[in-house]
Amino acid sequence: MSGAMKMPDPRMIQLVMALRGGGVTDARVLAAIERTPRDLFVPERFGDQAFDDRALPIDCGQTISQPLVVALMTQALKLDDRCKVLEIGTGSGYQAAVLSRLARRVYSVERYRTLSKEAEARFAAMRLTNITTRVGDGTLGWPEQAPFDRIILTASAPLRPDAILSQLKDGGIAIAPVDRGNKQVLVRYQRAGDALTSSDIMDVRFVPLVKGEAKSL
Repeated sequence: MSGAMKMPDPRMIQLVMALRGGGVTDARVLAAIERTPRDLFVPERFGDQAFDDRALPIDCGQTISQPLVVALMTQALKLDDRCKVLEIGTGSGYQAAVLSRLARRVYSVERYRTLSKEAEARFAAMRLTNITTRVGDGTLGWPEQAPFDRIILTASAPLRPDAILSQLKDGGIAIAPVDRGNKQVLVRYQRAGDALTSSDIMDVRFVPLVKGEAKSL
């Protein structure tokens, strides 16, 4: 007889229930969250809050997003296992790890070398082999790998990020927080030929999208 089955973490069960209550209805997205323990992505000092539905600080003055926002953004992308995804802002790597459960390949750009290296180590430890990272200026996207089926920004752009959206494939979907007056709005873009349609999803709070690669850290 094989060993006892591993019991699900009650904290994860509670988080998934909270996500359902917050409007996450896609079973594949919920399963991807369930298979991606958030405690592996938060600083040790915040380990006791890893499964709370709230954003937490990470290195370099950045944050790991609230799980509900991660799940709703992922759901809005309508991913399938053929999708090639561009992520702007690797951060802790949590969002990329969730995406990697649902997409064919994820390309993720981070301006802070420290964060990129830490995320790469987490991906290796979790044996997530379909994520490719790069340190660089996220405002430029990743033109050498374009076009992409899906694009996601995890930092808020001051204006519509046209340089990045130009790398979206015909029929592709992009999700981006965009500054609008004194608030940020999560916007879903879809490309049809040369035209981009957009629709607002919800108000959010993200760190700003900054030009250039960080000179230190």
